[in-house]
Amino acid sequence: MIDRIRLLLIIIFMALVASACSTAKISDYSQEAPALALRQYFTGEVKAWGQVQDRSGKVVKRFTVSLLGVWQDNEGKLIEDFVFSDGTKQQRIWYLKDLGDGRYEGRADDVVGVAHGIAQGNALQWRYTLRLPVDGKNYDVAFNDWMYLHDNKTLVNRAEMSKFGIHLADITLFFQKVSP
Repeated sequence: MIDRIRLLLIIIFMALVASACSTAKISDYSQEAPALALRQYFTGEVKAWGQVQDRSGKVVKRFTVSLLGVWQDNEGKLIEDFVFSDGTKQQRIWYLKDLGDGRYEGRADDVVGVAHGIAQGNALQWRYTLRLPVDGKNYDVAFNDWMYLHDNKTLVNRAEMSKFGIHLADITLFFQKVSP
């Protein structure tokens, strides 16, 4: 029994060390260009398309998104209209706040609490909890969301979904700026 506990502790320790060594930091992107100005990119119309992959990598859902962003001073409203491959539609309205120094806050009806973001160079990292409806029940899942600006019109987003630290799925999303 003691040997099993020791083995389990060693495995947990090794997993923690391995994950700590491989974790990207926002500061890794501080010198990358073009610089991502969230307010500038998400003002006006933006189109997006993406997919959800389960933890094995299998694509389980595809979707398109039409976005419209409006900012006044340091506060923005970003309206996202989703159309999923199964025909379902969803709207999410983000209320964003630019806190300065590359820091942002976001709120939406299905976000539990406040989303926190930080941008450096061409990247932005969002962390938040999203309440997802699945088969008539709601599940709160953690999102680690990374956005990378490739050029003034193209943004790539990769998000990891987890629950209790267990990887559930990934979302890959491509944005294209339509208008200023």
